[in-house]
Amino acid sequence: MAEIRASTVLPARREDITLHTADGLELVGELALPAARPPVATLVCLHPLPTAEGMMDSHVLRKASYRLPALADLAVLRFNTRGTTSARGTSQGEFGEGETERYDVAAALEYTEYHDLPRPWLLGWSFGTELALKWGRDPLVEGLILLSPPLHRASDADLDAWGADGRPVVALVPELDDFLRPAEARERFKRIPQAEVIAVEKAKHLWVGEPYVRIVLNEIVRRVNPAAAPLPTEWDETVK
Repeated sequence: MAEIRASTVLPARREDITLHTADGLELVGELALPAARPPVATLVCLHPLPTAEGMMDSHVLRKASYRLPALADLAVLRFNTRGTTSARGTSQGEFGEGETERYDVAAALEYTEYHDLPRPWLLGWSFGTELALKWGRDPLVEGLILLSPPLHRASDADLDAWGADGRPVVALVPELDDFLRPAEARERFKRIPQAEVIAVEKAKHLWVGEPYVRIVLNEIVRRVNPAAAPLPTEWDETVK
């Protein structure tokens, strides 16, 4: 058995994908699937702010794709929103301040439907949480998992709509966040009666450090595929 480290990449079926938006853009992405089984659920990842170096390879989302297909039988779909660049390439278009990105969220969900990817959850991080809250109330979506939600672009009306909707909303809020800390988050998220606000001690907005990444991935799996929680910290290297 080998310890799962920050750089560990576990077996999965990985393929480059292209999403097509209703306003005519092509967005680059990647889909990671369990190596030998169909997925039990799907994470559609919405990355942090591209004007602050956020992209599909932002580390928590990248590590989700490296680990969760193997450890939790999840499909992990990552992509660059319009105008965003990563090692995978650059998506067409220009940054839309969270408004025209509505088409990007819709394109990702359309891809999950067309390819029969089961039970999609939106996993947003920072700017990605704003996209999830503003544009994620698609009938396909099972729920939201929000990492470091700043609640800058998402309005009270967006929160009220999710409150009325009733689907699960889980917010992981770092104790030392730069934008929204747990006490204020609990107050803001009262508009969503079913929302869970989970404070993570000593964590910061960017979730730097393997202990915090493990907390995040475990909380994701507890909601999306609880049978796979808690995640192991070691991997049998003979398993391919």
